[in-house]
Amino acid sequence: MEKFTFPQKKLDSLFEDKQKEQQQTSTLPKPNFQKSLKLLDEAVSSPVYSQRFQQTPKSGILRNTSFTPKYASPIPGPRFDLSAIGGSPGGYGLQSDSMITNYMSQGHHSQLNSMLADDITTTNVSLLIEDDPGLAASSGVYRDFYECVKSNPSNMQVFELMSDCETVCTDQVLLLKKLVNRTTRNTQQKLKKTYDTLELLYSEKCTWQLLRSLYKDRLSDHDTPHEEKMVLDTPGKIDNKSDEMIIDELFEKTPWIRQAQLVIDWLESSSLDNLEMFSDNVRFFSDQAVAWENTLHELKGKKDGTITSTTRAFVDELDPDAPIRQNKSLDDLDKEDELRLLQHMFVCIRAGQLEKAQEVCRNCGQSWRAATLEGWRPFHDSNYQKLGEGGQVESVQGNQYRDIWKLVCWRMSQEGKFSQYEKGIYGIMSGNLGAVLPVCKTWQDYLWGYFKVMVDTQVEREVRMSTTSPRSFEDLPQEYWDRLMKPEQVFSEIEASLDEKVQRESRMWFNVIQKYIILGDIGSLIETMFTWIQADSKRLPQHLIRFMAHLVLVLRKITDIQHTDKANTILETYIEILIKNNNKQLVAFYVSNLPKKSQINWYAKFLEGIEDKSERQNVLRLAEDEDLDIPLITKTVVENIRQREGSAAAAASASGTEITDEDREKIEAIDWLVFDPKQRGEAVKQANAVMRSFIAVKKHEAAKEVFNKLPADTIDIIIRQQTQAGSEMLKPEVENAIREYMCIKAYLDAVDGFNDWFTFFHHAKPQKPDLTMGATFTDKVAYEHRIRQYETELERWRHNLTSQTKISKERIYNILLFTDGGWMVDKATDDTADDGRKVQMERLRELHIPGLCFNLHHMLHSTEMYADCLQLADYIASEQYRLYKEFSSEDLKTLLRHLQESSLKLLDKNKDPLGYELV
Repeated sequence: MEKFTFPQKKLDSLFEDKQKEQQQTSTLPKPNFQKSLKLLDEAVSSPVYSQRFQQTPKSGILRNTSFTPKYASPIPGPRFDLSAIGGSPGGYGLQSDSMITNYMSQGHHSQLNSMLADDITTTNVSLLIEDDPGLAASSGVYRDFYECVKSNPSNMQVFELMSDCETVCTDQVLLLKKLVNRTTRNTQQKLKKTYDTLELLYSEKCTWQLLRSLYKDRLSDHDTPHEEKMVLDTPGKIDNKSDEMIIDELFEKTPWIRQAQLVIDWLESSSLDNLEMFSDNVRFFSDQAVAWENTLHELKGKKDGTITSTTRAFVDELDPDAPIRQNKSLDDLDKEDELRLLQHMFVCIRAGQLEKAQEVCRNCGQSWRAATLEGWRPFHDSNYQKLGEGGQVESVQGNQYRDIWKLVCWRMSQEGKFSQYEKGIYGIMSGNLGAVLPVCKTWQDYLWGYFKVMVDTQVEREVRMSTTSPRSFEDLPQEYWDRLMKPEQVFSEIEASLDEKVQRESRMWFNVIQKYIILGDIGSLIETMFTWIQADSKRLPQHLIRFMAHLVLVLRKITDIQHTDKANTILETYIEILIKNNNKQLVAFYVSNLPKKSQINWYAKFLEGIEDKSERQNVLRLAEDEDLDIPLITKTVVENIRQREGSAAAAASASGTEITDEDREKIEAIDWLVFDPKQRGEAVKQANAVMRSFIAVKKHEAAKEVFNKLPADTIDIIIRQQTQAGSEMLKPEVENAIREYMCIKAYLDAVDGFNDWFTFFHHAKPQKPDLTMGATFTDKVAYEHRIRQYETELERWRHNLTSQTKISKERIYNILLFTDGGWMVDKATDDTADDGRKVQMERLRELHIPGLCFNLHHMLHSTEMYADCLQLADYIASEQYRLYKEFSSEDLKTLLRHLQESSLKLLDKNKDPLGYELV
């Protein structure tokens, strides 16, 4: 029999989509996990994929869809059940299958591992297990996802992007499986993080599949608008419209039903991985393919008079209904085989492999049971529309009495003497959810059962309302029609399930994400992910945050994201992880996806932690490639570092003017602004600010290091840039910055000049030689020679001291008599000036002008330039310079006391108190 399919036009379109996906996959950048593979022994062979069975339609409304997994990978073991060794908080919402769990619990775990494991040397195993390599092996995923997004920048490439993301996860799952397949029970605890990472990546792979499948449909052009059309609308009745045509039209005109079927296909494809692993390990039929062969053997033995192994009454007929009709049992071995057969059949149906289930039945000698699964096919007689080639009558397809078949299946699913798996099989065929749920053990199983029944009831109602057949339909139980639900109702019921395990799984991360993707509720999805971030982002797995960040990027391409600020917070959390993990090459791209203000703040925060100059140039180049505002970012970096408060311990340990680590960071920060000559103006402003803070605490050496960070041609470059811009006048802020720069230069020169004088005056003066008591004639002659030499050196010292005093005096006066308003006073009026800067400059005048005056007086007084000391008083009192305003009352008292000492010295030299000659 042929499968029920889409119209040919749609199939051709889907085939073209698949070809495009395959072509795109071939261009995907090679995943960055080859380094991890090198740890494996060269003898390890590549995984061998099982031959997939062709996926068949599922129930009376199943269709071929655009969803086709790239290549699903069988997952070893009971979906990595780590219950014995614990797991990450929150869970991962994996598509685990209860049947596999049961099978593995029966002692077949070692058999499965031996089947999947490749050869590997003991040395490499020890190395891998010791280091828990899952984390290192998965570190390249961050780079792989970056390359995926970069290689698919256009909104038109969004489906290629999702496919590439899925491929990265699939490849990484294969790599991690190579590791976990070689573990023993004793070493599982060491690889716990590897197991957790594997589970996360597998769930992520499935989620990318779901997203791609649903939004390929949601964004595609259909003949009818995408507004939801209720099935209750009166359908148009066209003569000779078959069940298949009615179902086709329903799917075409009702997007939510069509997408519900895509969800079913996705769930079954995910479960297909389990089937491939499970089917090769289940053997329950004989070579002769005879049903109930043990019971048959017992019956033959009784007939022949042979002594049998039991005296229990078996069925004496072997038709399919005999056990129920006669209320007698089968042989125990047959009962066990029967249960395993039904379990396997359910696993096949759960994986969408109806034909495989029928094949298993035939292999067991139960062709009648395979036939019971055939009645779902919708009826279609193409001869009503047109005859075949040459006017030949085409064969009729499907089951014209599908309603009767469905009613019989319903009653079979209600039969109390059947096992729960047999009832589940016929329950899923007839839409009896109550019979299906008992054999559903996970959230994914429940979702599959609910969606199958939901779509089945919607289709059945449409067929009954739209058919033109004169035959009346058999009535289905009211319980069947009670399942006319919508996806929102389905999720509400699952979340309220009496099964605590299912309730718990419904709150798992990936299950919640998949729920909102299915519902198309992007606003709630963003809101929920933001809530997880806000609750405790430190405990969330980094791969989960990576996935959520890339999900936001993808959703921006295909939807209008609500809660933009919350979506940005998710991206910012991922950027923080990249910075923490030292993924320097990736940060710029993800920062570029934030709003302008956030771009500045986050990239500046990133740059603060980079100290190597070559790396600094590299990350700035990356920022330039992403069109980030480099001038504003580097300015922010310097301001952040400059305004950073040092630790109290560091401040306590620093003695006097010692340069601390915090000071060193501020000094080195200026380098960010000197890479680009266009930023020299900003470099001067920021350097001034840093030097102001150092000068305020008299860390002159630190201030000089900052000053030396600026190239010597800085001022010339600023003026040249202003000229090239077509303006002869500098901007007020630039002019004031240059003036402040010159003020600081004058101050540092003055400090150096005074320090040089002080050192020369106190430490370079030659010492007069002494003549010891009782010296001999020879000693006296030598002493006279030393005295002459001393006088020569003393004269040279006095000459040099005079020169040094003159230089130092000029440098200090350069500050005290600074032109155009005074030292650290702006000349140009700037309406945008920072008030804090103005206050700092005023404070620096108050701190240093009195001190410079005292130093100048000490220098002049020490060199007996007493008249010059009194002349200093004239400058301080002058209204032109108004230096006296910077003196406190205590400073003025101290200054007057010093001037008094100088006046007394003048009087001792027969001069008046002001230094003039007495007449």
